[in-house]
Amino acid sequence: MNKYVGESERAVREIFRKARAVSPSILFFDEIDALAVERGNSSGAGNVADRVLAQLLTEMDGIEQLKDVTILAATNRPDMIDKALLRPGRIDRIIYVPLPDAATRGEIFKLHFQSMPVSDEVCLEELVQHTQKYSGAEIAAVCREAALLALQEDIDATCIEERHFWYALTVVTPRIPDSLIQFYADYQQKSGLHAL
Repeated sequence: MNKYVGESERAVREIFRKARAVSPSILFFDEIDALAVERGNSSGAGNVADRVLAQLLTEMDGIEQLKDVTILAATNRPDMIDKALLRPGRIDRIIYVPLPDAATRGEIFKLHFQSMPVSDEVCLEELVQHTQKYSGAEIAAVCREAALLALQEDIDATCIEERHFWYALTVVTPRIPDSLIQFYADYQQKSGLHAL
């Protein structure tokens, strides 16, 4: 978003022009809800968000075909995205990515353990059990917190012990409330989203 009239739209055109020029390519829009807010709900001078959305839709439908350009987007607020963006031919496949299950949490811990000197006494299964409702980012934060605690205790520590992880679990708690999880489940059911 740019405060000068037409600059934001030009930035969108430029992104798509570059994607076409180097195709095959993938355009990934993180937090697409900030860029493609439902029309009429944007605030600000001249409704710049509405104009950016219009430019985004124009580029996707395109006078110039988007051959070999794949568009991916992520959001944690699917209800705020303009419905025109979600129609077939634009962003037509919507996939709900739930919180990691036990097996996935175990894999996340294993990935972090590869780059950390973790003591043999650390029980991966117990950590997995105690991190239900944790996101992948929160599990990574638990690992970082445990490592920092080990270094605070002894700057020359050779490994991270189980007690460091237990303390980290008291510092890093799951932040996604049950109400939000229920919102996503309801949205998935209403919208016919595919689960990953």
